[in-house]
Amino acid sequence: MAPIAASHAGPCTVQIEAVQAQVDARAAAIAGAGPLAREGTAALLHREPTPGSSAHAEESLGEGASITKALSALERAREADRGGNEGSCEQALAEVRRAIGP
Repeated sequence: MAPIAASHAGPCTVQIEAVQAQVDARAAAIAGAGPLAREGTAALLHREPTPGSSAHAEESLGEGASITKALSALERAREADRGGNEGSCEQALAEVRRAIGP
């Protein structure tokens, strides 16, 4: 019988996943409400956008600064979670929630 690898979940992995879904929804709402921009070279090469590249594009249109801040704080939450630092993770998640608003 082959051993089963257990996945490691940090102290706030579940909260990070929930907040990521909120950030994604907020980013989609901002993108859908704003002006359209010209397709970039990456899009023409059939490359999928990342959340960071989408946020950067929105920010260049005068939108999305809150999403850029949220993504940065979300990465800090993931780092703290990997390190088992629940307090730092919770602080970063609070920052994400403030950045994306209600």
